[in-house]
Formats: sequence, C-alpha cells, structure tokens
Amino acid sequence: MTEKAYYYQQLTKPERAAYDAMLAAFAALAPTARVTRLPDRDLADVFARLKLDRPDIFYVKDYTYRFTDDADFVELRPVYLFEKGKLLTQKQALEARVRRLLAPAVGGTEAEREWFVHDFIVKNVRYDKLKKEYSHEVIGPLTTGVGVCEGIAKTVKLLCGELGLECIVVLSEADPASGVKYRHAWNLVRQNGQWYHLDATFDNTLSQNSAPRCDYYNLSDAAAFRDHLPSIYPLPVCGDGAGFYYRQQRLSLTKPEDADSRVRQALRKRQPGLTFHWRGGFLTREVLARLLTDAGKAAGERGKFVSCSVNFPQAVVALRFTDAQSAGVREDNAMEEENES
Repeated sequence: MTEKAYYYQQLTKPERAAYDAMLAAFAALAPTARVTRLPDRDLADVFARLKLDRPDIFYVKDYTYRFTDDADFVELRPVYLFEKGKLLTQKQALEARVRRLLAPAVGGTEAEREWFVHDFIVKNVRYDKLKKEYSHEVIGPLTTGVGVCEGIAKTVKLLCGELGLECIVVLSEADPASGVKYRHAWNLVRQNGQWYHLDATFDNTLSQNSAPRCDYYNLSDAAAFRDHLPSIYPLPVCGDGAGFYYRQQRLSLTKPEDADSRVRQALRKRQPGLTFHWRGGFLTREVLARLLTDAGKAAGERGKFVSCSVNFPQAVVALRFTDAQSAGVREDNAMEEENES
C-alpha cells in the first residue's frame, strides 16, 4: 500500500475487506455496499480511518446499515452530502479548483511545495466558529474559505498528496479534565525522508491578528506534544527538529545578544517586526523580560515602541514595532476554543 492508505495498513484482514468495499462503493457513488460484517465499533473505526486516508471522499458524511442475524456481510447505505447530480458537479468543481490552485507549485522542491500548502491555509482560510456542515471536509476550506481543524487537516493532506508529498492526518482525543473539550486534527508531513508535525490550524489562528506565523511548521514529537494531546492512532516517529521553520530561517536564537542584533537589523531595514524562536534554555518570564528590555531600548533609539505576543509552549516571540505605546505582552493561545473534529 502507499502512504495515501496509511491507516489502512494498521487494519486486520477483515477490516481491510470492509475498508475496500466502502471505498469502492463511495467512489462509484453507489447507493449501497456489501461490506464485511464487523462489530459496530470496529465498522465505525474503519469508516473513520478511510475518511482520514481519503479526504477526496468528502461527500460521504455517514452511513447506516442492516443485516440478518446469520449474515457474514451487512448492507451499508452511505449518507451523501448531496444528491448524485449535484455531487458530481461538486466533485468536478473541486478537482478543477485544486488543479488551478496547485499549478504554481508543481515542480518545486519538497520544501517549496509544503510551504505553498501552508501559505494557502494561513492566508486564505478562516477558522469556522459556526461549525458549518462543510467545515469538517475539504470542500469547506477549498470552496468557501472556512473550516475547522478536521477540514483544514484534510485539505493539507489532499493538497500535499496532489503535489507528491507524503502526508497523514493526525487525530487526537479530547481531554475535558484539562479543558480540551473536543478532538483536534493536524498533519504529519515527510520532508527529505523525515516526518514532521505540521499544524496549519494553529498557525492560521496565530496569524489572524499578526503577520503569518509558522510556530507549528515541522515540529518534532518533543515540541508538538508540549501543547498537543497524543494521537488516537499510532504514528511514525518525528524525532528530528532540524526542519522547524525558525531553525531553517536562522531565527532560532540562543543568546540575548543575538536577539538584540536581529532586532536592530530589522529596525534598520524598517521591517514592521521580528518573530523568532528562543532556543537558549526555557523561555521563562524573566528571560522574556530581558529580551523585551533590549528590544525596547533598540526601538526607542529609533523613535519606536515594541509590542509583543508570545507562544510559551513553542517558545516563539513575535515583536512588532509601533509608533505608539502598546498594552504590553499578549500571550498567544493557538488552541481554538472549538478545536473539534
């Protein structure tokens, strides 16, 4: 099997038979499917894995089924989002949209293709707090420009797959005791043979009130699970942090004087701000205060003030140079209150 069927590989032989039967019926827009009989929970799990593996099957939102007591198979009835005529139109429109969208990225390096997908999500998709029906599927982000984490993660996978990048949709469990009411979805993307976490939803959220952010671009397991709950399914190991965006851009700083130098450089170039990752030990409030004192002094020398937002779990500091005194430090929270899949 290929990467596109990542979750298929984790299934038993009977579960794979059910998966294959579902996929064949869904692809043909069939009204029914003859599917291997499994316990209710196992059948639901096969359906969930299929939907993660194949985001192009956006038009099947659920199913019902019936069987006789002595049967080895069930008659499964897909619940489609649209009637068949409209469904075909929607599929064709989506395929054309994807071809047009990805045309500029075809032929780029792996890094350029991944960046193109991330950039599209950050700049063109709005997190849908109203939780519209389409927001959980690729049709939301790609046709209406709105989506929740599940729809965004599926869109990332679809676009990466079309560009030849290996990509997996990750799904974590909820944890109401710690304030996480809903499941969350993001991606793993493979770059140069190494898997990384990519959470375009969190970066999208952080970018709504500032310049585009890349705090969750190619994280290792150690970094990602500082503020993400474990996946409900087994995942490849992401042990390498070298692909992290800020390290790739030489914006992962280890000394206060390095930060001061980069701030002064940004001010000289009249840039609106500077976003960097702190890698010089834990980003404590004391360390942040030192960094802000230095930045404020450098900005003051040029008649500017500094505003700051900070992502403590990922140790990312976003500075903005302003003409007026700001309201101090804002702590970023990338986790949408509605994080739901």
